[in-house]
Amino acid sequence: MIKGVVSTGLRMPVFKEGDDIAEIISNSIITDARELNLHDKDVICITESVVARTTGNYVSVDNIAHDVREYFNEIESNGIDLWLWNPIYSRNRFSLILKGIARAAKKLHIVLNEKDEVGNAIYNKFTGINIRDFYTDVVTAENCEIEFCTVDEFMTSATNIIVCSCHPENDEVAKRLADDSWRSVVYLSEICSKENAAYGYHGYNEEYGVLGSNKATEDTLKLFPRKSVCKEIINTIQNNIKEKLGVHVEVMVYGDGCFKDPVGGIWEFADPVVAPAYTDGLEGTPNEIKLKYLVDNELSDIDEKIELASKVKDAIIKKEKNLVGKMTSEGTTPRRYVDLLGSLADLTSGSGDKGTPVVLIQNYFKNYAS
Repeated sequence: MIKGVVSTGLRMPVFKEGDDIAEIISNSIITDARELNLHDKDVICITESVVARTTGNYVSVDNIAHDVREYFNEIESNGIDLWLWNPIYSRNRFSLILKGIARAAKKLHIVLNEKDEVGNAIYNKFTGINIRDFYTDVVTAENCEIEFCTVDEFMTSATNIIVCSCHPENDEVAKRLADDSWRSVVYLSEICSKENAAYGYHGYNEEYGVLGSNKATEDTLKLFPRKSVCKEIINTIQNNIKEKLGVHVEVMVYGDGCFKDPVGGIWEFADPVVAPAYTDGLEGTPNEIKLKYLVDNELSDIDEKIELASKVKDAIIKKEKNLVGKMTSEGTTPRRYVDLLGSLADLTSGSGDKGTPVVLIQNYFKNYAS
């Protein structure tokens, strides 16, 4: 049987801070090359968490508090009133960010809608956590007041604002807030967005700040990995495998896939992007013919299997270079390669104890005519 797309989770050593992740992954794959049966255009996908861990991209709650005070020019004060717009309801994603903000403030005003932007409800039926109560405990433990307000109250009164949206580029309210000259608006992407060695920390992400971060310990956050660091790692892996095996693989670093859970209603996309970095061969979107459209319409009068297969392959070979808007591509939804591959890798590796932080995807760029 000829295989189509195959996604394989690869077991790796446990990665620790300071490990040379590019060499470890390269050597592991080169060692097992015969078993893996690598071909050109196979895709090696590396989860962002091990990249951030090995490169030591961490910040502390104090680091967050320092940046918040600095942005609102309150370094010497005992805290200010802050208004938080659109926080995600997640212990893993937001509790330490909230802790750092509360440490810098004397009072927080927060809007909690029935669901956050990715579909988490205030009461999580899976974990049993009421996020309103949980966030209240986090804030008051920092000797900070907390007040939950309505959207109308926020829009009327909010002055010193932190926009907490995972995807602020899609948040129309956040855009309106930033347009009001009488407000001071800071985004999570600006907090811990630069190295501050004088204050004692080196973790930062110049593009995303604390967006896409995850709780590491009770006092530290692992940030989303920096693009420049990721690019160096993926290019090294690609070059090592090309040099040793003569195979041109593509490599990417992936975070959350972009898919929605049908039971919980949660859009599993709390990272700012699916892939912070990828090799050049992964640019673009698929340009595919809908096979069932061909078989049900243009080739519906052909019953003989060999002839039908031949006609299908011929149609694929002769397809136009751009099928957008064509009936033969209807229903294929051409998303970016990196978003599709990252989603597949995220589902394969999982987020628990599978121990497969690297995923090998094969035959993705092959079609029925290949």
